[in-house]
Amino acid sequence: MAQVDYPAILDKAWQQHLAPRKPDAPTVISTFAGCGGSSLGYSMAGYRELLAVEWNDNAVGTFKLNFPDVPIYHGDIHKLSVEQCLEMVGLQSGELDLLDGSPPCQGFSTAGKRQIDDKRNQLYMQFVRLLRGLRPRVFVMENVNGLVKGKMKLIFADIMRELKASDYQVRCKLLNAMYFHVPQSRQRLIWIGVRDDLKARPSFPRAESRAIGLRRAIGLRRAIGLRRAIGLRRGWGKLEGIKNKQFNNNWRSLDLPCVTLEKTRPPILLIDEIERELTLEESAIIGSYPENFKWGERKAYQSIGNSVPPLFMRAIARHIRREILEAS
Repeated sequence: MAQVDYPAILDKAWQQHLAPRKPDAPTVISTFAGCGGSSLGYSMAGYRELLAVEWNDNAVGTFKLNFPDVPIYHGDIHKLSVEQCLEMVGLQSGELDLLDGSPPCQGFSTAGKRQIDDKRNQLYMQFVRLLRGLRPRVFVMENVNGLVKGKMKLIFADIMRELKASDYQVRCKLLNAMYFHVPQSRQRLIWIGVRDDLKARPSFPRAESRAIGLRRAIGLRRAIGLRRAIGLRRGWGKLEGIKNKQFNNNWRSLDLPCVTLEKTRPPILLIDEIERELTLEESAIIGSYPENFKWGERKAYQSIGNSVPPLFMRAIARHIRREILEAS
């Protein structure tokens, strides 16, 4: 695969987002929409979003800035009935093309306490409830890879059982966003389900790009290395003479993609012996948000860390449109 011009890719993707929708554009509803990472990916892939569902005030504020024409249910998903959802989008059960959802992952994440009885671990059932009522042709669900590690495997098994019991053919695969033009190593579980009455089968996109190094993505010419913001001791480590490898437990080469952005503090850069956090603008670019995306919140780092990178979802959405929706 050839080297890529990352700024040019982001600019082209933004123009795809701004382009008018075709009359036959596939329709999507996004649950747990956050600030709009997945929504932007679907828009870049030519989908028409009919409704977003999100309860967080800060995330909703950012979503509205960037998707003023998309209706949003700003509230608790538990209180959104199937009937109300269908009325809001003007469809009958079975007419929606795609239902998307990224249930909160804090209870599953290896960065958290991983308590199996965390109430957030059951929010996927709200996605399942809407799935069974809306009966879309296809669904996509996303979550952290911590769900297939240790005791959380029990919840993963429950999720698979509930999704398959909804009369869908279901597959789940671990994908890394860094192979889809995102300069960030971000592994996520992706579920794709296809309604039983359709001809197509669930499948996943192939890698679209080589990993993009952080230095090339955001032009860090003088920076020496990068480390996570939490859990690592301060200090230079052994930086000299090592390329394209982990420097040590502290510092990471800038020729590699960024570490996974989390919802806490952004990673630390070392520039001319001075440490500083990644800026909001740098974090957004690493998250594959084009520069014209607007951030109307104080906790934007949190939204970026929680969201699905738009270019990652664009690849998934384009694959589904071409290989599943148009083939059924």
